[in-house]
Amino acid sequence: MEQGALLDYLRARRGVLSRDTLLGMCLDVCEGMNYLENSNYLHRDLAARNCLVSQNIVKVADFGMARFVLDNDYTSSQGSKFPIRWSAPEVIRYGKYSSKSDVWSFGVLMWEVYSEGLLPYEKKNNMDVVNSLNRGQRLPKPELAPTDVHVLMTWCWKEVRVVFKCIDLVISVTLTEESTWL
Repeated sequence: MEQGALLDYLRARRGVLSRDTLLGMCLDVCEGMNYLENSNYLHRDLAARNCLVSQNIVKVADFGMARFVLDNDYTSSQGSKFPIRWSAPEVIRYGKYSSKSDVWSFGVLMWEVYSEGLLPYEKKNNMDVVNSLNRGQRLPKPELAPTDVHVLMTWCWKEVRVVFKCIDLVISVTLTEESTWL
């Protein structure tokens, strides 16, 4: 994809991309993840660094950690490495992946998009991130994110999470109707 990784694209265009463009990027990724979820695949490494940008679309990429599952659950072997800052608490504690852990990562990806490529929890080491998550702390609202978009991010970080189809619908309606989000 000619524009490269989403993370690099965001960083190179800080202060240039509109809020509707940022939300459109999130929709593109959500649609890809909805497809994976419906096809019984877990990505397990969803982040802006693992999405590619073309002319007018963002595509989910880097399927090196992806797994096909029949029952929506996958438990990794003990000692497996995983991206702490994008991982749901159940992944950190038990190595248990599901489409819900991908939803968590999608919320972090949305945060990356609206922070224009900042590193999540940038001033914390991995152990501090884990401790913060265990205390119920979540990423703060990025400056560019409308409150309603941040609320959608927080839905992704709840113990009981929505499915990608629901997130897709909310973002799609937001982009097509006049809304307070933009």
